[in-house]
Amino acid sequence: MHWYDNAVFYHIYPLGLTGAPKRNDYGEVVHRLDTLLPWVAHIAALGCNALYLGPVFQSGSHGYDTTDYRTVDSRLGTNDDLRRLVAACHGRGIRVILDGVFNHVGRDFFAFRDLRENREQSPYRDWFCNVNFYGNNEYNDGFSYDNWGGYNLLVKLNQRNPQVQQYLCDTVRGWVAEFDIDGLRLDAADVLDFGFMQVLRHLADQVKPDFWLMGEVIHGEYTRWVNGGMLHSVTDYALHKALYSGHNDHNYFEIAHTVKRLRDMGLNRPGGARLYSFADNHDVDRIASKLQNQANLLPVYVLLYTLPGIPSVYYGSEFGLEGRKQRGSDDELRPAIDLNDYADAALWNPWTGLITALGQLRRSLCALWDGDYREIHLTTGQFVFAREKDGQRVIVAVNNADGDATVRIGAGEGEKYFGALSGQEITAAEGGVTFTIPGHGGEIWIGAGALDGETAAPRVQPAAAIKAAVAEKEAEIAKQAVSPAPAENAAAPAAPSPAPVPNKPYEEMTVAELQSAILEKLAKNGPVTDQMRRDVADNVWHDSLVNWVKSFR
Repeated sequence: MHWYDNAVFYHIYPLGLTGAPKRNDYGEVVHRLDTLLPWVAHIAALGCNALYLGPVFQSGSHGYDTTDYRTVDSRLGTNDDLRRLVAACHGRGIRVILDGVFNHVGRDFFAFRDLRENREQSPYRDWFCNVNFYGNNEYNDGFSYDNWGGYNLLVKLNQRNPQVQQYLCDTVRGWVAEFDIDGLRLDAADVLDFGFMQVLRHLADQVKPDFWLMGEVIHGEYTRWVNGGMLHSVTDYALHKALYSGHNDHNYFEIAHTVKRLRDMGLNRPGGARLYSFADNHDVDRIASKLQNQANLLPVYVLLYTLPGIPSVYYGSEFGLEGRKQRGSDDELRPAIDLNDYADAALWNPWTGLITALGQLRRSLCALWDGDYREIHLTTGQFVFAREKDGQRVIVAVNNADGDATVRIGAGEGEKYFGALSGQEITAAEGGVTFTIPGHGGEIWIGAGALDGETAAPRVQPAAAIKAAVAEKEAEIAKQAVSPAPAENAAAPAAPSPAPVPNKPYEEMTVAELQSAILEKLAKNGPVTDQMRRDVADNVWHDSLVNWVKSFR
């Protein structure tokens, strides 16, 4: 077994959590990483055993415009501070992975500065993609170059250049030697060169046992990236989308179909590659803001922790924090938080209590992280499935409807099940077991054969507290005159029907043509929902769309 097989991740965006300035003046070092040390105990208390730490190396602004891969950002501290933080995590049994931002660099990166100064004579001219000395840009460099997402602030590295590969591989070796990290999350992996990712996989197999490579991939056939020669895992945006829209649309068929499709790819199966699952992260609206009814946070998190995959919690969401993108800014998604404001939160905050309970269950029951998955009962409003391994049988039941739902499933005469969230016990009779799932609720029924001292008596039983908290919030909202949400927060209209797809290479297509091609491919796999159309319309990045359309089989 690898450490990441039963990992439960906590995700921190350090520049935001620590309240660092938005712009880096490269001035005096401020030791903000030290303020994360108390969070290590909090992470462990939640039941998380792995930390994904967002960008920590020197950059000009948000961390993804790297200017020095080998020095910790002066707004966060020093290399010694990072060493101390990783060591503190390891002391608590928490693995640490860092953001590997290798697709692009900031304009102050040493090689790009040399290119600006020496132009054609620069030894680094081939470190970057499609440098054209007959072009220009908004910075008046007197040349143009490829970037990420249309932003010339993010200069695309030529990952096929052996010198670039060597520099980045030496950087990773240095991170392992100096900080003892356990893996990397590869930023923008959906547009990284495949050959470069193969080089990284070869390096990962050398630098440290079980060194984990996980890539940020938004759309596509994930097995293009997750295989024996490239990455161990990628971000499961398919499940992320299904989790919120499956509840907002009262459609558990979408979630069940997503699980089945991933398993049909050979992913999220016992003993195989597992995808990195999440309800929210530093790039998307908080799940508490995305759900039309916050009561559905309970079934969302129950599913996140019990469906096949590697679950992750984004910092602050365990407290029920809300946050949306505003006018193109991610600031509200990446707030500074004082942990003292949430002391003993598991005892009084229902969402923290829920996630703490789920973390305990996930870690103590092998069926939840390596058990086989079997769908038992599925309607638009109720979803019941089993996870089973080595004699452990766990039944997971969720309900997105307003009212309670009673479900009966097959079970052996006299079989007993313990409700981990409610504390109830039920016994099978006449060949089945009957239970009630509260509206916007869920339960994890643990078979008596799986019970031990810890799982038989969870430290928190949050279901009632969550119901009371949601009711209290709904009452507060009803008393207030709530103004309509700004137009920018409204649900996007469905994208128009696809235009005819031209017969030419994908690389030569426009963004609109690529979107039409993707919709055409999706239609061949089944019905295309309005949400799927919106997902396609929201992706306006040419390289990402090319990779997405190529990923269909």
